[in-house]
Amino acid sequence: MTYQVLARKWRPKSFSTLVGQEHVVKALSNALESQRLHHAYLLTGTRGVGKTTIARILAKSLNCESGITASPCGRCDACLQIDAGRFVDLLEIDAASNTGIDNIREVLDNAQYSPTQGRFKVYIIDEVHMLSKSAFNAMLKTLEEPPSHVKFILATTDPQKVPVTVLSRCLQFSLRQMLPPQIAKHLQQVLDAEAIPYEIEALTLLGHAAAGSMRDALSLLDQAIAYGSGKVEEAGIRTMLGAVDQSYLYDLLEQLANQNGAGLMAAAEQLAVRGIASDAILQELSSLLHLLALMQTVPTAITQDHPQYSALNALAPRFSIEQVQLLYQITLHGRRDLALAPDEFAGLSMTLLRMLAFAPTRRLASAEAPVAPVSHQESPTKPTASAIAATPVIQAAEPAKPSVAKTMPSTAASTKKAIGAELLQEMQAPPPWESMPANEAAPRPDDAPNDTHSDENQRGFDGNWPKLLKQIRLGGQAGMLAQHAELVAFTGLHFELAVADTHRVVAGPEYREKLEQSLGQHFGERATIKINVGGATESTPAALQQRERAARLAEAEVALNADPLVQALISEFDATILPESIQPRTEPI
Repeated sequence: MTYQVLARKWRPKSFSTLVGQEHVVKALSNALESQRLHHAYLLTGTRGVGKTTIARILAKSLNCESGITASPCGRCDACLQIDAGRFVDLLEIDAASNTGIDNIREVLDNAQYSPTQGRFKVYIIDEVHMLSKSAFNAMLKTLEEPPSHVKFILATTDPQKVPVTVLSRCLQFSLRQMLPPQIAKHLQQVLDAEAIPYEIEALTLLGHAAAGSMRDALSLLDQAIAYGSGKVEEAGIRTMLGAVDQSYLYDLLEQLANQNGAGLMAAAEQLAVRGIASDAILQELSSLLHLLALMQTVPTAITQDHPQYSALNALAPRFSIEQVQLLYQITLHGRRDLALAPDEFAGLSMTLLRMLAFAPTRRLASAEAPVAPVSHQESPTKPTASAIAATPVIQAAEPAKPSVAKTMPSTAASTKKAIGAELLQEMQAPPPWESMPANEAAPRPDDAPNDTHSDENQRGFDGNWPKLLKQIRLGGQAGMLAQHAELVAFTGLHFELAVADTHRVVAGPEYREKLEQSLGQHFGERATIKINVGGATESTPAALQQRERAARLAEAEVALNADPLVQALISEFDATILPESIQPRTEPI
């Protein structure tokens, strides 16, 4: 017996074995059981979603010798001959090759005669949108009032090209594309029945590659079985499809999380050496970022039995929710603009560099020690807050030519100076962790080197909560909780946090567990957290950052309004400084 391809061998022969399209099956089954039969049906949908299959099952339901039913027996002569394609009262017409009016007239002339063998004469016209305008016009009258023994089943992939006069005479059913999990589940059933070994991850890849078409999925499965010598394995499927190994994608995201530009480019070059198309890389990367966003925002959407659950769970805290959304959008734009790049690799590398450039803190591994401006070479140390308050820059920036410059009132200038001074004095106040109850409490200078692998970090923690967060660089749910929590006390690796009532949502158990995991990974030991809601002050990391930014903004606004060049431009062009356009310095002056 000759080999029969899986797409034909596993074509459903009844509504009960049909995969997907439940909305169509339910409507047709109810109509058949209640004998409410229409004379014309129009099935629309993309390739391989079941249009012709449903048409043949409907023809069997109408002509089964056991009667009109939604569950044809499949054993009578009518059912067997329809399955074999030999039923004389079932005519399948390919409109793509029979487009003219003469072909349709022949069909309509034969429609007047009673069926030879079955109960109904059924006409299945595939790709009906390919008929000519005159052919459509010729069939309108018969389509509206056909003989009682005639049923028309039209199928098309492009219903927009079907005249509205034809659409109005048919019951229209829109078939949906298959979801990848549906396709993978059906392929698993097929392989189990065929006794062919397989890997679940390989079927997931085939489900995505089929693009919603079950026929395409079965054809790809045939190809995969031949490629793998009777086995369906993930590695073979990736090679066959030109897909990207997930480990390389996780390496890309790992380098992005570490903000390692050199490592990121090295990972991209490895993918290019393997001959993987840049479009495929960006497509797979966007799919991975989608899963990562689900893991962060809706953790229950990805169950623990998911093949990538462990890797996603470990990677999710490394990025903030907003950053993942931005990376996803950059990936989509990079894939869209790939054809405009000088070459594919340039488009891929620029997309990855754009992700790196828009990172929240752009501290590249190759540029961890930025070069100081020439004017500050004599004092390479970072100026303290007291030095900022005592600096004469603002006084020296008084306008030299008041007759030319359009200066701001002295009262407003002095007010802004006072605001900046107050904020700076507030920033100079002793941090709350200096008086914190703890076993190992020991004040740590703010300018200590940021070394996450120092012996001090391995032994414990000194109570400087904001500095610890800068070292760990948390993201996702763990970062949200840590930024809006104040450290009240700690004993070893047991932390007691206070969260304001306005941020009660971040005090949930899932946020606490994420932060405990991140702290445990940082210290190498298990960490526990107790959260008190409603007891936070203004000493949370987020509040400290906001006050620091406000101080820098006030300082920048005063310096900008006192700058002679700016005042000259204001006077020359009668200009005005927009307050919302002023941005604080990234580092204090």
